[in-house]
Amino acid sequence: MNIDLERIRGSLLSEPLTGHFVQEDGGEDLELTPAAVLFPIVRRDEFPTVLLTQRTAHLKDHAGQISFPGGRVEAEDPSPVHTALRETEEEIGLDRQHVDVLGFLPEYRTGTGFRVTPVVALVNPPFELALDPFEVAEAFEVPLGFLLDPANHKRHSLHYRGALRHFYAMPYGDYFIWGATAGMIRSLSERLAFPGLHAP
Repeated sequence: MNIDLERIRGSLLSEPLTGHFVQEDGGEDLELTPAAVLFPIVRRDEFPTVLLTQRTAHLKDHAGQISFPGGRVEAEDPSPVHTALRETEEEIGLDRQHVDVLGFLPEYRTGTGFRVTPVVALVNPPFELALDPFEVAEAFEVPLGFLLDPANHKRHSLHYRGALRHFYAMPYGDYFIWGATAGMIRSLSERLAFPGLHAP
């Protein structure tokens, strides 16, 4: 499946917009901590992939989950792009010289109290990674076509903080991609409005 990367670029916001956001179920009344993640689309010869990480099991926030590289905004960060690139370098050692920012998805407000700016970017191989063993257990790639295909977006629910919460998941092999990561992927899929992609 040939995915038009220029079409993706055209679907994105050129800058983060205040008041334009996606609200995750269960987070409506929480105080929100600003954060940013890199949505890294790797330009592979056969088909584009998305670079994801699995967080280590001992972390305080989202332990063991599949996530985009990224994290909290620090006081010295001048922009969400800076936060996403800095955190990506710290977590997986991806040098920013390999990263071309395409644009932004709407802010994603999580049920755990974060307001996340997703920074969508192309990653140009070859590159080397150096994982921070405290934060990242593994880095891996998933075909972009698989992630964007609505047929692979499975609706789930669980009880959290005394209420039934709904979320999407995208199981891929041994990986269970869910929560905010799946929500941001679905945000891109909806903006593209592909009628039926299929992974290569």
